Amino acid sequence: MAKKPSRSRKLSVYSNLSKQRKTRRELAARQRAEYRAKLPKDPVKRFFYRLHPKHFWAYWFSKQGLYMALKITGIAILVLCIMVGALFAYFRKDLDSINPDELSKRVQTNVTKYLDRNGNVLWEDTGGGNYKLVVPSSDLNPYLKQATVAIEDKNFYKHGGVSFSGIARAALTDLQGGQVQGGSTLTQQLVKQVFFPDEASYRGINGIPRKIKEVILAFEVERMYSKDQIVSMYLNESPYGGPRNGVESGAETYFGVSAKNVTLPEAALLAAIPQNPTYFNPYYTAGNADLIARQHTVLDDMAQQGYITQKQADDAKNFPILDSLKPEKDQYQNIQAPWFVQMVRQELIQKLGSSVVGQGGLTVTTTLDIRIQNKLQDAMNNMFNSYIPNWAGFTDAASTVEDSQTGQILAMMGSRSWDYPGFGETNAALSYIQPGSTIKPLVYAQLFQQKPAGQQNYGSGSLFNDTSSPQVEALYGSTLNDSDNKSKGMMTVRDALAQSRNIPAVLAMHVNGIKTTLDTIHAMGASSYCTQGSDTQVQLAAAIGGCGLRQVDLVNAYASLARGGVYKPQSDILSVTNSSGETIMKWSDTAGTRVVDQQSAYIVSNILNDEKAREPLDGYHAKGMWFPDIQTGTKTGTSDKGGYAKDIWMMSYSPAVTMGVWFGNPDTSILKNGTSSLPGAIIAEVMPYVHEDIYQPAGKWKPNQWFTQPAGIQKVGNELYPSWWNKDQGQTNATMDFDQVSKYAATSCTPASAKISLTVTKSTDPITKQQVITAPAGYDATKTDNVHVNSDGSCITATPTIESMNVSPTSASKGPFTITMTVGQGASQFNITGVQVTIGGNTVAATNTSGNQWVATYTPDSNTTGTQNVTAVATDSGLYKSSGGANSTITVSSGN
Repeated sequence: MAKKPSRSRKLSVYSNLSKQRKTRRELAARQRAEYRAKLPKDPVKRFFYRLHPKHFWAYWFSKQGLYMALKITGIAILVLCIMVGALFAYFRKDLDSINPDELSKRVQTNVTKYLDRNGNVLWEDTGGGNYKLVVPSSDLNPYLKQATVAIEDKNFYKHGGVSFSGIARAALTDLQGGQVQGGSTLTQQLVKQVFFPDEASYRGINGIPRKIKEVILAFEVERMYSKDQIVSMYLNESPYGGPRNGVESGAETYFGVSAKNVTLPEAALLAAIPQNPTYFNPYYTAGNADLIARQHTVLDDMAQQGYITQKQADDAKNFPILDSLKPEKDQYQNIQAPWFVQMVRQELIQKLGSSVVGQGGLTVTTTLDIRIQNKLQDAMNNMFNSYIPNWAGFTDAASTVEDSQTGQILAMMGSRSWDYPGFGETNAALSYIQPGSTIKPLVYAQLFQQKPAGQQNYGSGSLFNDTSSPQVEALYGSTLNDSDNKSKGMMTVRDALAQSRNIPAVLAMHVNGIKTTLDTIHAMGASSYCTQGSDTQVQLAAAIGGCGLRQVDLVNAYASLARGGVYKPQSDILSVTNSSGETIMKWSDTAGTRVVDQQSAYIVSNILNDEKAREPLDGYHAKGMWFPDIQTGTKTGTSDKGGYAKDIWMMSYSPAVTMGVWFGNPDTSILKNGTSSLPGAIIAEVMPYVHEDIYQPAGKWKPNQWFTQPAGIQKVGNELYPSWWNKDQGQTNATMDFDQVSKYAATSCTPASAKISLTVTKSTDPITKQQVITAPAGYDATKTDNVHVNSDGSCITATPTIESMNVSPTSASKGPFTITMTVGQGASQFNITGVQVTIGGNTVAATNTSGNQWVATYTPDSNTTGTQNVTAVATDSGLYKSSGGANSTITVSSGN
């Protein structure tokens, strides 16, 4: 039995230990004191002494320094754990409503329906044909799973849902300014697609909360589901280009097979798409090269990770996969208004994101009216079934119909037919095409705007010189003519716009300023005009349609005229609801933005409604430009190439509806007969139908409805001027004598009988700044009478004469009396044109019987008696009149 230590021995041990600790403390204190004694007394010097590399590293590599480092590290780890835990706890509370166990229920088939404004189905977006979006794991080809894991998350079967090394690598690359990388695992991507689609685009600091939530849910998803279930749900949920969500829809759409039966090349291509489904959409040809490159990467990764051999990968690369794609049009079977629907879908992608749209389940109520769409389709079919396209030389067309007051698109055709080979699916209503003269009303709208103090204001009666000159060509930069190669001299703005003259339009833009005019055109809705490539450098040619724009934009700009100068955004969507019935988008009308004064817009509309003004160009009651009970403003336009027409346009609008039509060729080849009135056939079918069959019954339009003239409009004759126009500013009226024969200004040689006093307008030429005198139609104030002068410049004085007069009988009670005269010619170049015989107070015209013989017959009335003087005045073609000459008398007796 061992002997227990005595109490005194225990005390001795404790005493020794205490003494040792005390000795160590004293030693440490003495060492610290010795160390401090060596330090400089000055605090600043002492600080830098400690930072000296020799002293700094000596401390941290000492026992004391290492002990301090361990303490700091431990505290830092503890604080970090607390912070991370607090952060996870904070965001975990936001996930209480999300049950990861519901993940499989959320991955379901969704079809997006596109409806017209009255609820008629335009298209059910199913991704192409009849298919199952969600299929069980057993119906997914192993190649699909392997290819997806290989390219998206090669460590998928090794991690527990989150790859912290991947997150760190992506963060480091982002911080270094490299290409943005994703650090998400396949599980995290699935969580993001299902639970956080609206936050998927968040990046940087804004994306941290979502990323934390992803990590939390990824751990829980991995705990609840097997790896095979996770990868299967990923394949069923991911977007595969266009409207296709789920690999089953992609397989059926692109290759016409189920996901179970895809080949290795097909599986690799499908696995390449979800990274960027819009760009890698196989039907998006611009991205095909990069799509194939990514498919090859998928195959290489599969080989490197042991899923396939390198030979299998190489064979799959060599397979012409894109040649095996099914035509895209197959997926649009039974679609109505396809150009419009696809435009709406692209807008949804821009506003909601490709993921939301791709997932489907939306109900999209659009602005389109299928009744108007069908009427437009019929009109287009009638046109292309006629001889006109072949005669004129155009192969394509586009048209857009818009509600004038709301900006809502009612109908659209982007080509002659959706299934027409080559370009049927191209939406020419969204293509950049030169509008020709249809841009001119927008130029003149700016011309009528109030100008700064000191500058001339304009109205429909203001004058421009439709004559090419060195000054005009220098201003324009090249020769400037109209299609008729004629000059019409001084013209009112009304006639210049209605007859679509080029030079006045260019001068109008010069007066406005190019930038000011383009700003107004853009603000009215034609925001795409002169914005593409070399178009941005176009100068005054922009006044006559020298730039491209989109038809939909031009239509909305004309609708701004119909709204009295108020711009409203064009719209094509009324509402969007998701699969839960929640409204996520809704159209609401606005007051709009005034971009052109109401008076300016009204004057333009008044001109475009003027049948008389446009008659010299288009004829009277031209097709599509005039309707018995529908008041519209209309403008045609033609763009050319090498002097030959290549595009023809017609724009038409009323207070209720605005419409545009284009004819041309997709390859911009010239037309054989480019008559700008041809689109009137389409307008003539559609506009009456919309007004009389749709809008009138709905109370949106009344027969002959037109714009109310704004207060302040000034009317001078038949011309309209805005309230800020001053008749004494820029142009004045004056009286001037003209010769009625030459139609030139009268001179001292002009006989009084040939003179006429007319009111002329005096204005200032915007180019030369010189005074311009404009006479009424047919007269020219710039030239003087050259008819009543001899070759030596002297005045012609010879006048006609009444050489003899014979009356028979000289006396009678009733008559008739016959007056026979011999009339002598004055100047040889002027023939006698008439002789007026005056008997008492009565005048009768004589008739030329032969040579210089003129005969007049006079029968007095019952109240005439006594002797009556008989005189005659002869007039020649120079409007010279005889004076004096032979005369006679007759006696009218009172007997029976």
